Amino acid sequence: MKEDILQYLVPSGKKVDLKNYNTTYKGQVEKETGKLQMDQIKQELSNSQEKLYAANSHSLLVVFQAMDAAGKDSAIQHVMSGLNPQGCQVYSFKTPTSEEYDHDFLWRHYRALPERGRIGIHNRSHYENVLISKVHPEYILNEKLPAYTDVKQVDKAFWKKRYDSIKNFEKHLYDNGTAIVKIFLHVSKTEQKKRLLRRIEDPEKNWKFAAADLKERKLWKKYMQAYEEAISATTTKNSPWYIVPADKKWYARLIISEILKQTLKELQLEFPVLIKEEQPKLAEYKALLMKGM
Repeated sequence: MKEDILQYLVPSGKKVDLKNYNTTYKGQVEKETGKLQMDQIKQELSNSQEKLYAANSHSLLVVFQAMDAAGKDSAIQHVMSGLNPQGCQVYSFKTPTSEEYDHDFLWRHYRALPERGRIGIHNRSHYENVLISKVHPEYILNEKLPAYTDVKQVDKAFWKKRYDSIKNFEKHLYDNGTAIVKIFLHVSKTEQKKRLLRRIEDPEKNWKFAAADLKERKLWKKYMQAYEEAISATTTKNSPWYIVPADKKWYARLIISEILKQTLKELQLEFPVLIKEEQPKLAEYKALLMKGM
């Protein structure tokens, strides 16, 4: 599986063209086999999470970005189902509030970072500021930046500065013990249409449908370009992007699980060892407990 995930890793400095990345899995693994593999990976993830919590030296930030109906919510639900919820923090970012607009664009994301020993999942993230805002540059004016009072001023230089801010932010996190994994769920426009139709046709899924999804769907090419530019500009060795095919949800979940497993493994976490002074006392403590203390 380690070899499988490497094909989805975007190397630092690579210029991304999403047309070169499949949206569906075309390999030999059957769905039922994939589910069995995922059950095994979940157990390994659970063990790694316990070490992460016990060591209290690192945290893990997992960023999910995708077009509507790509399967972010269900991926988070399935992949994290084997973990201890006390060690996980999930944040879903919506349109910024007035308070959030009164701070720099990274402020609300910094506040949602996982503590040491924990796993943080961001459903949408600080990348919305170079994705939806790139497609709708007028949103930048809501930030009330002194140098940008007209949408025409939001030029290439502006976006380069924003990419640099994101890279510096992530480097700071990495240097202070936060491992970062960024997942782009790459769904096809055809598959998105099927899923949006199911939301309309199934009464139990009506709540998931929003008319705004159709408006954004019309801007598909602009979004793909925004993703290509953002991923190309911000994938680094210590804060990598993975472009995961999302047309088959079971396979996307399997690959995401493997990515997280490998990321935690590379941290080389171990359970803390009792200090030498305390080790000889364990027999004494045991004897006291056995006597009914």
